[in-house]
Amino acid sequence: MQTNEPIRSILRRKSSELYWLSPDASVYEAIALMSAKSAGALLVLEGDRLVGIISERDYARKVVLMGKSSRDTLIREIMSTPVFHVNPNTSVEDCMRLMTERRIRHLPVVENEKVTGIVSIGDLVKWTLSEQKNQIQHLESFIAGAYPG
Repeated sequence: MQTNEPIRSILRRKSSELYWLSPDASVYEAIALMSAKSAGALLVLEGDRLVGIISERDYARKVVLMGKSSRDTLIREIMSTPVFHVNPNTSVEDCMRLMTERRIRHLPVVENEKVTGIVSIGDLVKWTLSEQKNQIQHLESFIAGAYPG
């Protein structure tokens, strides 16, 4: 299995639509957007610059458990920062390692200081399963004698 494949391979298979808000938006706006888009996290951008990320986990731990109001709390107060990110040439294996070590579920992809995509741990698992399936089919063909050569 090719775990040295660049993360751009996964981004090509995904929608290129990015969901983001300003750090001055309310947490309520963030939760509403996450719900509308079925997203577990949103990028926090100032202009084109990535300044944070806000996730359902941030909301649960930093708003709900702290007794804050999501309408009165700004994203900048609870967003995760600094944001761990990778470039499009980072290998799938390195992305998996970073996400596992840092216990993060969403990983922005940044090129020339501009966000070009985001991958989730689910995206990486789906890609891994697909690659394993392809490798199994290839090996079965080889064993059955259908391998050209």
